[in-house]
Amino acid sequence: MIESNYIIHGVNGPVVTVVGGRGLAMHEMVQVGTLGLTGEVVRVEGGTAVVQVYEDTTGLAPGQSVVPTGGPLCVELGPGLLTNIFDGIARPLRVIEEKSGPFISRGLNLPALDQERQWNVTLAVRPGDAVQGGALYASCPETTLITHRCLVPAGLSGTVTWTAENGPHTVKDPLVKLTDARGRESVLKLACLWPVRRARTFASRLPADRPLVTGQRVIDTLFPIAKGGAAAIPGPFGAGKTMTQHQLAKWSDADIIVYLGCGERGNEMTQVVDEFSQLLDPKSQQPLMNRTILIANTSNMPVAAREASVYTGMTMAEYYRDMGYHVALMADSTSRWAEALREISGRLEEMPAEEGFPAYLSSRLAEFYERAGYVKTWEGKEGSVTVIGAVSPQGGDFSEPVTQNTKRYVRAFWGLDRALAYARHFPSINWMTSYSEYADELRPWYDKNVGPEFVPCRQRIVLLLHEESKLMEIVKLIGSDVLPEDQKLTIEIARTIRVGFLQQNAYHAVDTYVPLSKQLRMMQLILRLYDGAKAQIERTIPLSQLTATGIFQELTRMKYEVPNDQPEKFAGYEQKIDAALETVRAANQER
Repeated sequence: MIESNYIIHGVNGPVVTVVGGRGLAMHEMVQVGTLGLTGEVVRVEGGTAVVQVYEDTTGLAPGQSVVPTGGPLCVELGPGLLTNIFDGIARPLRVIEEKSGPFISRGLNLPALDQERQWNVTLAVRPGDAVQGGALYASCPETTLITHRCLVPAGLSGTVTWTAENGPHTVKDPLVKLTDARGRESVLKLACLWPVRRARTFASRLPADRPLVTGQRVIDTLFPIAKGGAAAIPGPFGAGKTMTQHQLAKWSDADIIVYLGCGERGNEMTQVVDEFSQLLDPKSQQPLMNRTILIANTSNMPVAAREASVYTGMTMAEYYRDMGYHVALMADSTSRWAEALREISGRLEEMPAEEGFPAYLSSRLAEFYERAGYVKTWEGKEGSVTVIGAVSPQGGDFSEPVTQNTKRYVRAFWGLDRALAYARHFPSINWMTSYSEYADELRPWYDKNVGPEFVPCRQRIVLLLHEESKLMEIVKLIGSDVLPEDQKLTIEIARTIRVGFLQQNAYHAVDTYVPLSKQLRMMQLILRLYDGAKAQIERTIPLSQLTATGIFQELTRMKYEVPNDQPEKFAGYEQKIDAALETVRAANQER
């Protein structure tokens, strides 16, 4: 054990009180006890410091040493992050398993990256080149899908005085030596360290004017999210939060996925690892893990590391954003993270606020979600981090503090409904309680890339769903038989929208992912039937004759019967709609 002037005075769960701590700094990393457990200073008062330990504190006792490291909690950034799985403080779980078996041993302070693996590096600078922050100095193929780009850190500039040779190098090897105007030399390698609680810098923030295309109709059409935006998925247990995030991770058009399992059950993370390992990326037909980072801090792992895990995931996402990639961060779930804040706050004896959460819950949520954004990097490229956070309110109560504070900082709210989930309607996003503030800002993109009809069709679909909701209140009181025919049509076409458009089968080969062009054609067909049926009803033709043709049921099945690469089959449905309307019209003319 390394001797130190800092001694443990008391232990309260993951919170350790240290005496002799006048030299310790806030957020400084320390090694606690005989095993050298990883901890972070969270309070300094006189000669006493309080440390939160990111590992199980069983066996710690007063009198044991605490050794400072001289720096904050950092994550090692470089090639090798992709395809890997880490714990909440960026330790590689596969390496830990090799060293300690299926259970994580304490005191394993392992680097995030493989220090011995060699990467085929191509240098982009030569001696004599003048470079500044954001300039590319080296690159290497990290996976078959992603090229890793090493950039000069922001704020650093100078003249290249030495470069290594192209070829195999480890993350520890020096690649470039840089001398600034004052004669100070800096050595650049494949990897670098970055404090997880500090947001990475960028040149400028750009407007979020293009959508993150997910292939999920209820999201892309009704409640879109922009690249660089932030969304929340609140819902009770069993409503499908994790399944929805799995679909977004698999099918969204982000370049890189960072999936953060924060406080979730171990079997759910096992399912994620198994699925992602077997799934092929739809765009490249390469394994999806080739562009994915998994961070697992399950419910049985130390609670303090859960609090740090969201910052670890965000820092990794920002790192690839700075290379010019579009990154989607899936956080499942922020409620478990907030519960970790509450537990640590209670052990620190801080004054509790609403429902026992700390008073700074709102500011911590803001710090997390504000790191999302669409930016111009120092290199002049465009990159983004899109944050999609699941929220697990107890009992599905959206008025609880985590959900309410999250709504203040996100612009897309996909509220899950237990009743829809129990009715096997997935994604169970309730179209009455959900919203997206990105819809109007994305309209120019939809007009240019999908068609000028997309937004008007979306608006009509939303209006019909809202009209149905109002009518169903009347139906509950007096039944549907007394409604006029045009209102019966509204209910029938809304049912077609719900079953044939909003409901989507994640396990069906055709329906699991739907491009925007197909979503538009489906809306157009539903509205074509609605307009034609409304015209017939205005001629006093009863709705029952239209439903008897079976055309409404035909439209609910088109999502399965029209493959994504065969849009010409929609013409057949147009003919079926016209034929059904003509049949009814002709039958009434004969009378």
